[in-house]
Amino acid sequence: MPRLSTFADADSAYDDARFVVLGVPFDRTTSFRPGARFGPDAIRQESWNFETYDLETGLDLADVPIHDLGNMPEFGTAAEMVDAVRAQLRPVYAAGKIPITLGGDHACAPPCVEALPDGASVGVLYLDAHLDFRAEYLGDRRSHACSSRRILEKVGADRIVVVGVRSVSREEVDDNRGIGMPFVTAHEVADEGIGPAVDRALKHLNAERVYVSLDIDAIDPAYAPATGTPEPFGLTPRDVKVAIDRVAPRLAGLDIMEVSPPWDRGNTSGLAARLAREAILRAAAAQRRA
Repeated sequence: MPRLSTFADADSAYDDARFVVLGVPFDRTTSFRPGARFGPDAIRQESWNFETYDLETGLDLADVPIHDLGNMPEFGTAAEMVDAVRAQLRPVYAAGKIPITLGGDHACAPPCVEALPDGASVGVLYLDAHLDFRAEYLGDRRSHACSSRRILEKVGADRIVVVGVRSVSREEVDDNRGIGMPFVTAHEVADEGIGPAVDRALKHLNAERVYVSLDIDAIDPAYAPATGTPEPFGLTPRDVKVAIDRVAPRLAGLDIMEVSPPWDRGNTSGLAARLAREAILRAAAAQRRA
């Protein structure tokens, strides 16, 4: 029987693993629909739906060394969560492993980036319907509405690009004029195609490795309705697949945030699981070719 409490086929010992799954069941900064704290376990459960063999890469997930660390404990504040996630992931990066972090609201993403070693040549591809660039939201600098800004403070404006944006506040736009964080709207992606948009983002990042932060609301709610702040006119699942595939040869880490299972019947969790699997298989295939 599959162990639904772990990500599918994540049965390697930690020391042997190349990929490490971590759940962060935290949604205390959610500002519309709650439930993202249930995301990690729902994604794990849905991950068992898929065949282990991958037609495109020719790899079998069962042959890829993956370890599941389980979930972080539940935290009372975002500040407590941030400190704990950073502490958990620092040794993962130091050991040369690739973390796959399952949230949780998007407040869980900045500590995943902040845990990267200082001085590492890592850019961040941030996929989101929202700019998430507020200095603070409802008095909290660690709100999910501030996550790209917190990441920028770690890596710099030349090492983060937001793709999929279609919802911003006037305050964010005004602030960003003086800071210059680049972003690509979902409307631009629809016009020019995801391939050219991602290529443009990666050229700007100009980094040896790339970390991908995926807020599931980057994807149109027609495909991913179970999320805290759904926004129409979004990316397609295939758009996100293409983005992950292009980054995979230099993937530093991946998080998938804002899956809120109570708002559908498993479709969004299944899509998140499939995208996590895509990142693992594509990165593993690239490593084998190297």
